[in-house]
Amino acid sequence: MTRHSHHHGPAAFNRAFAIGIALNLAFVVVEATYGWKVGSLALLADAGHNLSDVAGLVLAWIASLAAGRLPDQRHTYGWQRASILAAFANAVLLLVAMGSLLWEAAHRLQVPAPTDGVTVMIVAAVGVLVNGVTAALFMAGSKSDMNIRGAFLHMAGDALVSLGVVASGALYLQTGWAWLDPATSMAVALVIIAATWGLFRGSLHLLFDGVPESVVLADVAAQLRALPGVIDVHDLHVWAMSTSDIALTAHLVIPAGHPGDAFLERIRQELHHRFHITHPTIQIELEALDQGCANGTAGSGP
Repeated sequence: MTRHSHHHGPAAFNRAFAIGIALNLAFVVVEATYGWKVGSLALLADAGHNLSDVAGLVLAWIASLAAGRLPDQRHTYGWQRASILAAFANAVLLLVAMGSLLWEAAHRLQVPAPTDGVTVMIVAAVGVLVNGVTAALFMAGSKSDMNIRGAFLHMAGDALVSLGVVASGALYLQTGWAWLDPATSMAVALVIIAATWGLFRGSLHLLFDGVPESVVLADVAAQLRALPGVIDVHDLHVWAMSTSDIALTAHLVIPAGHPGDAFLERIRQELHHRFHITHPTIQIELEALDQGCANGTAGSGP
């Protein structure tokens, strides 16, 4: 017998996506224009990064909408995995953008060029505001949904880049050191790469049906074995259906007789409360009929 607890994902972030895309697209035009006029690599690089983030936001929004589609005869789980794919794509996009920034900054560092520090500071300060506001729109969902976290990291990273540009512009006005612009770009890019690496690894792990980081498989098995009447647990599998929904399947071996719906409901509540598992499927097996785990899958009983 199975018992499913269906979860329909996090609150919609449609408004946040729409505002974020509109704000950042407008700012890309402004930043690229002034970056070209004053010859600032930091502004031009940040504009390119912001453009990649607009694409990332569009991708994350599409994935969020796709994940909300109801299951049908061809896709019995719906399109929930789209959110994991978007999180992975966003991480790759951000890493590529920062790699490109490092490459260009390294070349510019060899032949530093003067720039208009005041213009750089003003435009970058606007970027801090635009990206900071956008990041704040996604902050609420960044802890529970990896797709939303990807969007949040993009915007928070952009705010950090813009803040670095403001600082380099101020130092340039004080010192006249032309190398500050590309050096600041390199430093900020390294910080963002370090912050994005976790998203990249986590989303790649989930793409291959890895156990979500919030779940320790041994703890799940121990909790199921501790249930009254359960003498063994096997065929235990835990994976992510989306960036916010976790599924579980398990076979529970009991001496004799079905434990009833109340027993299954208790399992559902405990798994949801302790491990945030939203879609458990439990099969009850009588001890006399138990043949164990034939294919040696994870979570087999001793």
